[in-house]
Amino acid sequence: MTSELLHALSIVHFVALGGLAAYGLHRLWLLWHWWPMRHCRDPKPPDIAGRTRPRVTIQLPFYNERYVAARLIDAAARMRWPTDRLEIQILDDSTDDTSRIVDRCAAFWRASGINARVLRRQNRIAYKAGALSCGLVRAKGDLIAVFDADFLPDEDFLVRTVPYFADPAIGMVQVRWGFLNSSHSWLTRIQALLLGPHFGIEHRVRCHRGCFFNFNGTAGVWRRQAIETAGGWQADTVTEDLDLSYRAQMAGWRFLYLNDYAVPSELPVTLEDFRRQQHRWAKGSIQTARKILPQLLGSTLPVCIKIEATFHLLANLGWLLGALVTLTLYPTILIRSGIGPYQILRLDLPLFLGATLTILAFFFLYASDQRQRERLRCLPLLPIFTIGLAPSLALSVIQGIFQRGGVFDRTPKYGLRDAQRLPEVPIADGQRSTRYLLLNLSGLIYAFLPVWFAWRHETWLAVPFLLVFPSGFTLVILQAGREWWHDRRLRRFQESILEGENREKA
Repeated sequence: MTSELLHALSIVHFVALGGLAAYGLHRLWLLWHWWPMRHCRDPKPPDIAGRTRPRVTIQLPFYNERYVAARLIDAAARMRWPTDRLEIQILDDSTDDTSRIVDRCAAFWRASGINARVLRRQNRIAYKAGALSCGLVRAKGDLIAVFDADFLPDEDFLVRTVPYFADPAIGMVQVRWGFLNSSHSWLTRIQALLLGPHFGIEHRVRCHRGCFFNFNGTAGVWRRQAIETAGGWQADTVTEDLDLSYRAQMAGWRFLYLNDYAVPSELPVTLEDFRRQQHRWAKGSIQTARKILPQLLGSTLPVCIKIEATFHLLANLGWLLGALVTLTLYPTILIRSGIGPYQILRLDLPLFLGATLTILAFFFLYASDQRQRERLRCLPLLPIFTIGLAPSLALSVIQGIFQRGGVFDRTPKYGLRDAQRLPEVPIADGQRSTRYLLLNLSGLIYAFLPVWFAWRHETWLAVPFLLVFPSGFTLVILQAGREWWHDRRLRRFQESILEGENREKA
């Protein structure tokens, strides 16, 4: 590498570290405002006794959800609400046997007096946003509750959320996510650790301070008028929920978050499924930022709302910044080797720790306050795991910068609770898994270069710090390899059964 290129990469390295440090400072700001209110209860709902209950439409969007479709339809049908004021829309875009399950469940509940209707489209245009839009046209409810297939709401969900709509300014009520299978593996524990503060800290602080926060695509209730006045569901991003949330709040609607009530959900149980989910969230949030931020920053909204919204919508840039830090670490060490490796550590290590320890403190304080010991045990894995994921999700961020819309790649659900085993089905896209495996193998080899450099120059204190980077790629590779071997073994078994059946027929 030329000296000019090394200098340029070194600048990129410190700019990326500075961006991560700014993100860490924002986490500290959230903690500062959360700490005094962390034990506060949700506001009490207005008393609606004696009032006419509003009409509610429950929308259940499905696409090939054979393992969880029936339990969600049953849960929706059991909700305590006057049957003449309740409508269940099953928005079924499935191409597998989910359709038969849906039809059977809907017929059962219709015979029991529940208004459960199945709506099907000729194609999957606009994916989930298109399904919700088509359902909204036919919906009879003034309020629209939405549940993804992997959620399992209690029968009192409407009783506990709908009363808040007595305030005509409320456009949406979002509740906290609970987790049915957080103890399934180290991967689900890390996900629960990541998602817990998103609701318990971020949503609470933003709601309490009057900042913008988002509907999470499920486990929430919308006022129909808020959806319509904000322009409806749109598919020019793959996070239609985040997009609509910002448009509705910019139109003047107020959102409410309820932390004391949780709806159980299923976390992705494979690395491939988790990466698929994070890909959509990372790409979609950046697409939403491109779409929304120019209008929001040019509005007359208070400056504090604009700043917080910018941090919120651009948070997934952290994946790109993390990947840049990893990729530019070795060139940065090379260009600065003349000043001595220990002198380098005096600047690099504090800056890196300042960018990471603030974020770790964010998760540690929340999990400690909630007494989530099981999740705390996974905290040391968090920075390692995110380093391994960063390169692949950085590509998602880049796609979000340059692309509009895209395929809504669903996250598979298996109806698991706690440590239940996966069903004997293929769990990964072989071609995509191989591509990511090669990407991480390349990252692993490259990440050892700074370790080799420090070892050769006998900078022993730097070695443990630098080993964090190859450890991240190793962790991801081992999990991806395990899933790849599971699929390979299963496919061979299925092929042998098929060959035996063909021989018997012959």
